[in-house]
Amino acid sequence: MISGFEQLAERFVSGLFARVAALSDVPVEFENLRASLAASGTSLLALLFEIVLVVALVAGVFILFAGRFKKAAAASSAWRRFFAGVAAAVVALAIGFIAARLLAGSGAPLQTLRLWTMATVLGFVILAAVRSLLMASRRTEFAERSVHLAALVRDLSLAIGLAIIATTLLATLRLWSVGPALGDLLRTGLAIPTYLMFAWAVWRHRRTMAAAVAGPRPRSRWRTRLAKMWPAVVIAFVVVTFLSAQAALTLGTSLRGPAVLLTALLFLAAPHLDAMIGNWAQRGLESPDISILAAAGRQTARFTVVAIMIAMLGTLWATPLAAGFGIDLREVAKGASGVALIMLVAAFLWNVVGTATARALRAELPAVGDDEMLGAPRSRLGTLVPLISGIGKSSILALALLSILVSIGINVWPLIAGLSVFGLAIGFGSQTLVKDLVSGLFFLIDDAFRFGEYIETSGAKGTVEKISVRSVSLRHQRGALATIPYGEIGKIQNFSRDWMIEKLTFRVAFNTDVEKVRKIFKKIGQDISANPELAGDLLEPFKSQGIAEVEDGTLVIRAKFKAKAGRNFMIRRAVLLAVHQAFRENGIQAVPKPLTSNPGAA
Repeated sequence: MISGFEQLAERFVSGLFARVAALSDVPVEFENLRASLAASGTSLLALLFEIVLVVALVAGVFILFAGRFKKAAAASSAWRRFFAGVAAAVVALAIGFIAARLLAGSGAPLQTLRLWTMATVLGFVILAAVRSLLMASRRTEFAERSVHLAALVRDLSLAIGLAIIATTLLATLRLWSVGPALGDLLRTGLAIPTYLMFAWAVWRHRRTMAAAVAGPRPRSRWRTRLAKMWPAVVIAFVVVTFLSAQAALTLGTSLRGPAVLLTALLFLAAPHLDAMIGNWAQRGLESPDISILAAAGRQTARFTVVAIMIAMLGTLWATPLAAGFGIDLREVAKGASGVALIMLVAAFLWNVVGTATARALRAELPAVGDDEMLGAPRSRLGTLVPLISGIGKSSILALALLSILVSIGINVWPLIAGLSVFGLAIGFGSQTLVKDLVSGLFFLIDDAFRFGEYIETSGAKGTVEKISVRSVSLRHQRGALATIPYGEIGKIQNFSRDWMIEKLTFRVAFNTDVEKVRKIFKKIGQDISANPELAGDLLEPFKSQGIAEVEDGTLVIRAKFKAKAGRNFMIRRAVLLAVHQAFRENGIQAVPKPLTSNPGAA
């Protein structure tokens, strides 16, 4: 390995000296270029004039027709505006080819003008796509944000335009068979300002680019971190690309200019395009007018775009490498397309399950921002949906992995048999686990508890916060979280199902007028029933049940009310406050419960 590095270093140093020494051949190669131009019946100045004329004509036609087509399709759909842009590009390309034919008869001059015609049209298309991509969130942001985005688009457009000009110029030099020294000089001289302009544009608008990558709120944690790091990542990519291109030239090879430019554009556009498609998919998920399949298709579009980008990068860079190693590209493409199809179908089914789950839970919790709604008990469907979703997604993932292994020629039956034996061993060796799973299944079938309900088991009590395949987690009112396996739950008392009767006990003096107390309780019950904040949860009014018992010369009076399960606490608080005020206003004396002493204590 060390000798390999030494050979590579020697080759690099020798290549660097060779590049510097070759600069002396630039004048000779330039004269050869002029001779080639003269042999083709033109000159350098004439060719430059024709190139400028064709580029100006094509640019003017594209801008003119694109503006007219967009005005005609302004009130139409996005697809019509897209086809309007395609029509403008076709018209500009046709007029450019006609002008090239009129200016240059045939041979290399005609090919050069056609090359610049296609580069001009392609450049305008790329710049329009970049502008549309970066300005996609302009309507949903403040005016100041739009100004910053416009400045970012302007500076990036200048850098991309310079890169397109440099790439086309190098292609022109290859078309005229320019010598290596002159080509190396122009390639390096054009690369330095291009990469510097890219880096300067990203650094100058780093905050705007980070905000564009982050997208609208709410944002996930990984998206926020990616947005903060993205400008530095882009600058590092630009630097590494420049150094790699120069190193390749020094080692006697060269990176293809169109491949480098397209890779840079894909790399820069990937997060912005993902943010735009993510917003579009989120709107489909939240809109009740869009079906589950259509919303899942929008979610799958993000995966599809990523797969297309990976395929394009693989075609650009892996194809020459595979051809160099003698790999059959047809077989590779066939296998990759099969794997991609399986992954696409699995992603669509995954998103169908996720979309159906999200809409079912949204129907359960319409007010997501309300703290009370977040803690409210769910229906039976809202409790089972997350479990069904987890099982469905796990099954889709397992089937997709097995299908991919089969498609690439791997025998999966030994793997399936091994997993079956492993599962059977777990079943025989882990009786407690089997007991938990079976008990949980029957608890869910019996609808013993749901998310958000307050239950009490033989070992703990609290609000159901999490339901898994093996256990249930209860959050105590003091904050402690208890996780109980289903096999250890035992008896369950559910305090949040249907209704409950709250019984209250009051100890008063023996000479208290019981009838007066009954009327006071009746008046309190009527007042609470008339309270709009409490009446909706009250099923039967607060009323007296009379004397329950006489204890040590004290009357024990009981009262009760019936309320919805889990909604009795506010009513209980209001009743106790009203009873306290009524006793004080009517001179009724409450008697404390006597403390019992231990006669055996010293």
